[in-house]
Amino acid sequence: MMDQRELEARVKALNKSISANEPASNALSLLKTLKDDANPTEEMLRATRAGVLVGKLRSHQNKEIATAATQLVSKWRKLVEQEKASKAKLAKSGTPASSGSPVSAGASSSSAPAPAPAAASSSGASKTYQGDPEKRRAETDKVDTNRTKSDTRNNCIKLMYNGLAYRSTDHQDVVLAKAVAVEDAAFRMFGGDEKHKEYPKKIRSLFQNLKNKTNAELGQRVMAGDIPPDRFVKLSDAELLSAEQRKTNELYEKENMKKAQVPMAEKSVSSEFKCARCGEKKVSYSQAQTRSADEPMTTFANFS
Repeated sequence: MMDQRELEARVKALNKSISANEPASNALSLLKTLKDDANPTEEMLRATRAGVLVGKLRSHQNKEIATAATQLVSKWRKLVEQEKASKAKLAKSGTPASSGSPVSAGASSSSAPAPAPAAASSSGASKTYQGDPEKRRAETDKVDTNRTKSDTRNNCIKLMYNGLAYRSTDHQDVVLAKAVAVEDAAFRMFGGDEKHKEYPKKIRSLFQNLKNKTNAELGQRVMAGDIPPDRFVKLSDAELLSAEQRKTNELYEKENMKKAQVPMAEKSVSSEFKCARCGEKKVSYSQAQTRSADEPMTTFANFS
C-alpha cells in the first residue's frame, strides 16, 4: 500500500502529465495505480490534496480519463465514509479515536480516504533503518516492489530501490516512495513506453551510479530531495559523476594529452643539420655519439 509520500509523488506526477498534455495513456496508468494501490486516510488526502486534484479530472475532455477519475473518487469517498463510521463506533464504545479534521467540502466530494495501512504511514516513515545500510536490498528489507501491473516496470522499481537503499538509513517506506517516483519519471520521460530501449538503459545507468562507492553523495541528494526525480532521470552520465570522479577524469585527460603530444614533438626534431657554407648534411651530436669508435665522425668544426 502507498504511504503519504508515495501518494503525493503519484498525484504530482499525474498533475504534471495532464498539464504537459502527455499521452492519455500516461494519466490512465497513474490513475489505475492509484486505484489499485492507494487506500489513503482522510488525513493523507487532506495533506496531499489528492482528492481535489483527482476530482478535477472528472470533467476532463478525455472520456477515459474522466471515467477513471470518477471511479477513483468514488472508491476514496467510500473509504472516507468507512473511516468515519469506524470512528463513530469507537466513540460510542468509549474508545478514544484518532483525531482528524473533517475533509473540506471540495476534498470530500472529489476524494475519499481509507484506513491507514498496518505499517503506519505517519509513524513508519519517520523511523530510520536499523540494519547494515551497505547490505540493503528489497529482499533484505522485505519490501514488495510490485507497484504496477507491468513486470518490466516492477523490475525497474526494484532496481531503483536497491540503488537508493544502498548506504541509506531512511525507512523502507520512504525509500520505496522515492524509487517509485524516480521510475515513474523515467517511464514518462520515454513516452510511457516500457518497451522503449532507452527506458531500462536509463534505469540501469542511474542504479550503477547510485551503487558507485565513490559517489555516496548522489543517493543522499536524491533521498533528501535536492535532486527531484524529474531532474534526476535527465542527468547525463557526466552530470551523475561525483566532484571527485570529475576531478580524476580531468587529470586523466590532461595526462593523456601530454602523452599524445610527446611523439609529435620528437618527430619534429631533425637528426641532421646542414652546413651553412656548403649545404652538406651533418648528423647531430647525439646521433654521432652512437657511432662506433672506428667509424669516421664529423666534428663540429665542419659546421663552421
